[in-house]
Amino acid sequence: MLKDYHHFKGNKLSRSEKIQRLVTQLILKSKIPDHKREDSIVWELKHHAGCVEVGRILAIKRNLDIEIAEIVCVLHDIYTIKTGKYANHAKKGAIIAKTILMETKEFKNKEISIICEAIAEHSNKQIYSDKPYVELVKDADVFECSLYQEAKGFYKLHKSGKVYREYVNRIRNVRRELGLSTNFIFRK
Repeated sequence: MLKDYHHFKGNKLSRSEKIQRLVTQLILKSKIPDHKREDSIVWELKHHAGCVEVGRILAIKRNLDIEIAEIVCVLHDIYTIKTGKYANHAKKGAIIAKTILMETKEFKNKEISIICEAIAEHSNKQIYSDKPYVELVKDADVFECSLYQEAKGFYKLHKSGKVYREYVNRIRNVRRELGLSTNFIFRK
């Protein structure tokens, strides 16, 4: 029997859908107003959903587990979602993600380890590894952000020259991988 599409409601959600729903609800129910957040609640909603979409596409292209890619991408900024702050959000977020995943009792220890390692390392865009989910979330994050107006100015202002260049390299590489033009990197 085919599973009916459910629009993220009901009791037949996949593991990934449950985590995506949980993160979305955390954002919607946040008691931290925009003026006390480093980014807006709207940004958090758009960015976490956009990263999941880009992560799915990259997982398909790279022959990786789509579900693991979705979960890494939806949880990559969980610390920022919960606190409104970015300082050391990758490492702190991995701890929160581990708790969330363990509480579901639906994930194997190896899956939790892969997911949390990717989250913990996702801010190190200038460091390349042979770990596919670490690289996937870094690429999904920068590529998704590059699609917003003014992303280039934000990165130039907030990132060192070396890190900015690696963001550009990652975006260019993802665009190439997806068969998109590399004549421009950021949306104008």
